[in-house]
Amino acid sequence: MFREVNSMVWKCIEIVGQSSESFAKAVQNAVAETGKTVKDMQWFEVTSFRGAIQEGKVNQFQAVVKIFFGVES
Repeated sequence: MFREVNSMVWKCIEIVGQSSESFAKAVQNAVAETGKTVKDMQWFEVTSFRGAIQEGKVNQFQAVVKIFFGVES
C-alpha cells in the first residue's frame, strides 16, 4: 500500500534489465530482480531502451530503469 507522498523520503537507483523476448519483459526483469534485495519499491521510470542485433535480427532487449523506493525517516 502506498504511504502518504508528502511525508516520504525517496531513494532512486538505476538498473538495466535484459530480455530476449521484449522491452516490456526487460523492464519486468529489472523490477523483479531488484525486488529480491530492495524493499518498499513504489515507482519506476524507464529512461532508455536499447538492443543487440545478431545476424541482422534483434536478439536482446535492454531497458534502463530507475526504481524509486521509500527510505525510513
